[in-house]
Amino acid sequence: MGTAFADDLATPGDAKSLGFLAARLARIAPWYQARFDSFSPSDGLLPGAVVAIAKGGKLAYLQAIGFQDRAKTVPMKTNSIFWIASMSKPVASVAAMILVDEGKLDLDAPVSQYLPELANMRVAFQKADPATGEMEYGLGLPKPAKRAMTVRDLLRHTSGLIYPELDFAYPERGLADASADFGIRTIHGLYGLRAVRRRDTTLAEFVSSLAHLPLAHEPGEVHEYGWSAEVLSRVVEVASGQPFDQFLESRIFGPLHMVDTGFFVQKEKLDRLVDSPMPERPPIWDVTTPPKLFSGDGGLVSTAPDYLRFCQMLLNGGELDGVRVLSPHAVKQMTTNALPSGVTIFGGDRLAPAREQPSGLASPSAPIRSKAGSRERLEAFPGLDIGARISGSIRPSN
Repeated sequence: MGTAFADDLATPGDAKSLGFLAARLARIAPWYQARFDSFSPSDGLLPGAVVAIAKGGKLAYLQAIGFQDRAKTVPMKTNSIFWIASMSKPVASVAAMILVDEGKLDLDAPVSQYLPELANMRVAFQKADPATGEMEYGLGLPKPAKRAMTVRDLLRHTSGLIYPELDFAYPERGLADASADFGIRTIHGLYGLRAVRRRDTTLAEFVSSLAHLPLAHEPGEVHEYGWSAEVLSRVVEVASGQPFDQFLESRIFGPLHMVDTGFFVQKEKLDRLVDSPMPERPPIWDVTTPPKLFSGDGGLVSTAPDYLRFCQMLLNGGELDGVRVLSPHAVKQMTTNALPSGVTIFGGDRLAPAREQPSGLASPSAPIRSKAGSRERLEAFPGLDIGARISGSIRPSN
């Protein structure tokens, strides 16, 4: 694999020489356009996408499809700027692994080593039926955790921290006791009521608001998609001594020339901002204004070309354009299954497909879909040296 340089990822080259059939690549845009044409205005879905495919450090395909607004007045551009939601998480993971490389962050250290306010979090619900051995879930009385959550737990979503939403709240194989549904709803409701997470609050304030909430699961025992990456972002601030946005700019976005990536869209670039996947953009994700909350969980904006450069850095084993961001060992850790065989998976059929794929510390290959049908997807196939970046909105298919 040769070194990938900026120009190689800026303009599509000869697809055939890269192993792609031009006729098959030509099917992509019409397929998307047909889906967009089928949208009803009442669906509230965004009729546009940008698709980028690279192999061997060279761009094979880059296409803007549809529109960047629901009114269909602004054609999508290849450099249109998307709120990338949970595709912020791999960036937060890379930030943490940079500090691991430098010896400033220990994967197996308790999170409380960096965030003392989380030292005494207790576990809300999880008990084994002594007769059957099956796990049941109920609110009960919070109890001390068997062990402290670690930085590694944050990276692999086994910290016990959850989202308020119920999207990933149920075990893959269903509940052993249907009455446990009350406990699940209650604990998620507590996170929604008591966690302080707004665009005008800082990561430090958010983490402090979690300190008196119970963990939903014993650290290390259950994988449930949640606020782990947000807490990790605060860990990066403490371990680096820099605000999270400054760390990302100086250590990732600047070196990789990701010129349109950050936590808000500057005024002169607003004409390239894609409409929110939701009919109305939630205030916390009003990316037209600078935030105080530098959310590594879901706060970044980016373009397909920018994010492709990030993907290519990972495919290259941590470097791009002669600039090393991560060690090859760190990239290997991020792309190697980090979940022990006994971990219980929460998330039902939303996460079941990902179990068949290598799931490393950053889980870079998992698709993220919002309730509105937005989809951001990063696919990295290191053995084939292929990266794909898809941004846009498609109707979820069953």
